[in-house]
Amino acid sequence: MASADECRQALHDLADRLDAHAQTRGRLDFDRSLACRVTDLGTAFHGRLQDGRLTGITDGDDPQAKIALSAASDDLIALVQGRLDVTRAVASRQVQIKANPFDLIKLRKLL
Repeated sequence: MASADECRQALHDLADRLDAHAQTRGRLDFDRSLACRVTDLGTAFHGRLQDGRLTGITDGDDPQAKIALSAASDDLIALVQGRLDVTRAVASRQVQIKANPFDLIKLRKLL
């Protein structure tokens, strides 16, 4: 089981990767609040997806988030590191993503 600090760092690593991709592929018109719930640790983080970037990552849940990702700590880290395929993880319910169907399509463009 990964720690809350490792999960926080994984989200910051994801933010860095999205930032690098946003610079090379152009602007993606997308602005949504995001909550990431780490089920086995009972903790959560939240931030904002803006123009293909993940910004403002902070501790705590955002119950009003437009996009909510729930996963165990090890699955979250594997997902961010690319060791876990997001489509398979969602299909097997290792990772749950709650979002508007149109937002899910835009999220695929980010990954």
